[in-house]
Amino acid sequence: MFSEFAFKIFEQSIDTYHIKDDVNQSFENPFPADEIAHLLYRKNWIDTVQWHYEDIIRDPQIDPVAALTLKRKIDASNQDRTDLVEYIDSYFLNKYQSAQTKNTATINTESPAWAIDRLSILALKIYHMREEATRTDAESSHIATCQQKLNVLLEQKKDLSEAIDQLLYDIEEGNKYMKVYKQMKMYNDDEMNPVLRGQK
Repeated sequence: MFSEFAFKIFEQSIDTYHIKDDVNQSFENPFPADEIAHLLYRKNWIDTVQWHYEDIIRDPQIDPVAALTLKRKIDASNQDRTDLVEYIDSYFLNKYQSAQTKNTATINTESPAWAIDRLSILALKIYHMREEATRTDAESSHIATCQQKLNVLLEQKKDLSEAIDQLLYDIEEGNKYMKVYKQMKMYNDDEMNPVLRGQK
């Protein structure tokens, strides 16, 4: 199943990141550039680094100048994340281009890649909630609460994985069809963001 394949890659990315646990560490993709695994690994790495950016920027003692620099990195990361999702959807569009769409076919509320994006974020939530649920320096009430949350996240993983695999099956069988819209983010565009436009 594709969801299981993707989740294992996400776990590999997360585990590798946490060896150094440093947002400034160099990135190396272990998968060939022409494989979908390459895109999935890169996608999760972006998510993982941004997860830790979000931790850092919430430090109440952070220097304002450093916070602004970090905010710019988060903006760039969001753009990279969107680009990777669109690349992954291009992979699926190409893979299922010969699928015979039935007259009764319907469109899904989100594309396969945006559902996989949610699975990538869920992998991060599970990793960090498991960390919290196994801490040795926390109160038992904290451990119990985090374990309950982890159980919910694992159930969510099961449901989301099944939904992704069902969607891909339905596209392949012609029961669903893909229609991908570019996100058209405006805040990074010099012409569309009125603040940036006003400084030209």
